[in-house]
Amino acid sequence: MVLNISVIGGSQVPNDVCEVAYQVGRLLAKRGATVFCGGLTGVMECVSKGVREENGLVIGILPGSVPEEGNKYLSAAIPTGLGFARNFLVVRAGKVVIAIDGSTGTISEASFALSEGKTVIAIGGMEFTPMKRKEGKFIKVHTPEEAVEMAVKIAQEG
Repeated sequence: MVLNISVIGGSQVPNDVCEVAYQVGRLLAKRGATVFCGGLTGVMECVSKGVREENGLVIGILPGSVPEEGNKYLSAAIPTGLGFARNFLVVRAGKVVIAIDGSTGTISEASFALSEGKTVIAIGGMEFTPMKRKEGKFIKVHTPEEAVEMAVKIAQEG
């Protein structure tokens, strides 16, 4: 079974948020998931590091036109030249989305995911209330372990 899971989050985050992203990456890799992210710094780099340290596969979907802008932990970098429009591709790549911290870019990704009917699992303070029946689910958790367990379960069901 293919377990494609997207991880979204801020590009500038404090160390405690980076540690959460790193743990999410490690846990996803241990479960055999292919991780998709925006491929840059912050949460994206921390989750990528965790995935790679467990010999997992992490794909960065980059906003720019050159693969070299991606962080050093990516297994593969996909330059899109789309700027923030690449956020849509990041969330489309995964069956489920894990959100860790972030700002406007993360909010746009979570909104895209919900409008596509995907489940967004948020670690920490983010809140969303889907407004329509066919929108996805928004689930709030407190730990990397809870997030990964739920994401893998949902990806396997769908």
